[in-house]
Amino acid sequence: MTEPIYTGVDDLRRIARELLEAGDVRVIIGWEHARRGARPVFVSDPAETDKLIFDTRCVHNLVTYLNPRRDAVAEFGKIGLVVKGCDVKAVAGLLREAQLTRDDVVLIGVRCGGVLEENELPAALALTPENVAPRCYGCDNREPTLTDHLVGEPQPEPPRPVMTIDERVAVLDGQPLEERWAFWTDQFSKCVRCYACRQVCPLCICERCIVEKTQPQWIESSSHPRGNFSWNITRAVHLAGRCVDCGECERFCPVGIPLSLLNRKLQHIVRDRYEYTVSDDPENAAPIGDYRLDDQQEFIK
Repeated sequence: MTEPIYTGVDDLRRIARELLEAGDVRVIIGWEHARRGARPVFVSDPAETDKLIFDTRCVHNLVTYLNPRRDAVAEFGKIGLVVKGCDVKAVAGLLREAQLTRDDVVLIGVRCGGVLEENELPAALALTPENVAPRCYGCDNREPTLTDHLVGEPQPEPPRPVMTIDERVAVLDGQPLEERWAFWTDQFSKCVRCYACRQVCPLCICERCIVEKTQPQWIESSSHPRGNFSWNITRAVHLAGRCVDCGECERFCPVGIPLSLLNRKLQHIVRDRYEYTVSDDPENAAPIGDYRLDDQQEFIK
């Protein structure tokens, strides 16, 4: 199978160079080649825009650098950000929640046909059912609409993975309650409370996380089953109706907790209950920030 080459890289570099030369942005955040695969790169010199790449190893959701908690990034000034379709949904989330204004950033969209599940490779690989990131299957945003610039040719749908996230969720749902409890008890017992999931998430925006509040202490900070359950469930609920399914929390988890399954299950609940799915339209109000008079609230006892 031949190495895939996403089109539009030359246009990406040209647009980045022109934005920097004109002073429209102070820095371009994109991806570059590195020893262990593709990695994020900050380019502030127009002469260095040839560093920018886009291929199947570019898995990172760079919108995390727009998170208002990242004061050091804000000091650069106006940002030009390279985004995939799924990343744009995170930008829309920050706009929707008034954490960002549209004039704060120039978005360079890349048409994407999927990325690899494992990106630490010396060269890009063609996508197959065995190596494609499961989150890419069924992507509804390969043609993002919120961007200022869009490069590359329209891409075909990525291959179907051996097992989709929805199928994995269905397998769990089909198990007795006791087995599901045992599964998550085992998974959360591995948590070392490093908070990598929180740090990498573009939508974990609280200046002071609930886990850091001690008066009262809502969540115990030590790594034991009770505190681990409280932390992981609380964070998942805080992302209900907000998670863009970028998979970064699971990818960064050092102990491999399948957080995508938890987030996807909550997506299903929000979809079925509120007929809401996350999109790249910042005017599409999420249930967590919306109020409806016809909400029956039958779950309140």
